[in-house]
Amino acid sequence: MKPRGSKDNRPVNLELSTIKFPITALASISHRVTGVLLFVSSVLLVWALDASLASEESFNQLGHLLSSTSAKAALWVFLVIFSYHALAGIRHLIMDLGVGEDFKGGALGARILFGAAAVAAIAWGIVLW
Repeated sequence: MKPRGSKDNRPVNLELSTIKFPITALASISHRVTGVLLFVSSVLLVWALDASLASEESFNQLGHLLSSTSAKAALWVFLVIFSYHALAGIRHLIMDLGVGEDFKGGALGARILFGAAAVAAIAWGIVLW
């Protein structure tokens, strides 16, 4: 409820699905999401490391498991997420140096980030398959 005489015309209830986010917001939000996904996937990476070091038989079983198509797809997803997160982190470091801090420069940096991430995704696909 607005105070009497207030000229505040902001919406009371925001429906996030109807808001068109600028490209800079999408880059920032996806950087945070990939950070969370990397943290969660680190459990699987620690498990794989443990399995690879447990014994020769366990190492061979892990190698066999990782050669399957579904495991390669999961590894590709992880590598794409990791690449995007690393590239977005570099973008943030560049912005911390004062480059691309305005909206125009930030939007250009976000476009470059998305393009570089797409190239990285294609490159990881070529490497894995």
